[in-house]
Amino acid sequence: MTELSQLSAGGESIVLEIESAGEKLRRIRDAAATVIFGQDHVIEQTLITLLAGGHALLIGVPGLAKTRLVETLGTILGMDNKRIQFTPDLMPSDILGSEVLEETPDGRRHFRFVKGPIFTQLLMADEINRASPKTQSALLQAMQEYHVTVAGERHDVPRPFHVLATQNPLEQEGTYPLPEAQLDRFLLQIDVGYPDELAERRMLEATTGTEEQELHAMFSGAELMATQRLVRQIPVGDQVVDAILKLVRSARPGDGADPETNRHIAWGPGPRASQALMLASRAKALIDGRLAPSVDDVIALAEPALKHRMALSYRAREDRVTIRDVIGRLTAQLG
Repeated sequence: MTELSQLSAGGESIVLEIESAGEKLRRIRDAAATVIFGQDHVIEQTLITLLAGGHALLIGVPGLAKTRLVETLGTILGMDNKRIQFTPDLMPSDILGSEVLEETPDGRRHFRFVKGPIFTQLLMADEINRASPKTQSALLQAMQEYHVTVAGERHDVPRPFHVLATQNPLEQEGTYPLPEAQLDRFLLQIDVGYPDELAERRMLEATTGTEEQELHAMFSGAELMATQRLVRQIPVGDQVVDAILKLVRSARPGDGADPETNRHIAWGPGPRASQALMLASRAKALIDGRLAPSVDDVIALAEPALKHRMALSYRAREDRVTIRDVIGRLTAQLG
C-alpha cells in the first residue's frame, strides 16, 4: 500500500492531526531556540527522540547548555524534570530510591519506599559515564521497561518517561564507558558542538544582561504521549523501509558484507537500530510538516542513530577511518 493510499484509508482526520501537531511542534522548536543559541540541530534531534518515545545520549564538552536544554524542554513540554549528577560514589539507591524503616505511634514497624529522582518524566543523567557500572545499570530497567524493582516490589515510573544523558568526550580519566547493552537503549546519540560566531554573540547579549527569557508550557505530558501515538501512525513508503534495511544491514560485518565493511567494522548495529531509524524518520517528517518520511530523513538521521551502535576495528584505526567516514560511505550508497 502506498503512502497516499494509507492516508486516504485513514481519512482526513489523521492528516489534520499531523498538520496541527507539526505546526505546534515547530513553535516549540522555535521557542527552545530563543534560549538555546546555535544548537538548532540538537534541539530538533532531542525533540525527535522524545516524539519517538526514546532516550538520547548527548555528547559535548562542558558549557554548551546541555543542562539548560533539558530544563527548557521540560518547561515548554510541561513535563516534570530532574537532574542527577553522576559521580563515582553514586549508588543505585541514590537513583531509584530505598526503603526506610518507620515506627507507628502504636509501636508497629514497617518499611516505606522513598522514591528516588528517577521518578520523574524527564531525567537528565549528567556525565553518566562517571558512575560505576552497577549504578549505570540501575537505569537500564527503567529505560526499557518503565519500572524499577526494589526489594522485590515493582514501582512504575511516571509516563511519559525519558532519559537525556550527557557525556564529556574530552576528559576520560576516572570514567566507566557505557556497555553496549546500555548504549543500544539510547534512540539517538546527539553531538553537541560549539555555536557559530553569530549565535555566540546573541548568547552573550541575551545572557549577560538584566532581562531573562521567560518560558511557559506549550504542551503537556498527555499531549506528548498522544503525539507519540500519532508518530507511529504516519505511513512509511516501501522505498524508505528498503533504505533503512539496506543501511543497517550493510553496516554489519560478516558474510555478504562488502570488503570495506568487513575491514573497518568490528561489530554493527542490531535490529533496534532499524526501529530507531523508522521512528525517528517519522518524527522528523512530523516536525517538518510532511505527511510521510523520505530517504533524505533516513540519511540525515543515520549518524545519530547508528554511531553508538557500531565499533571500529583495529584496521580502521590504522587506516585513520572514523565512524562518521563509515556511515557517510554507507549513506552515499542510498542516494
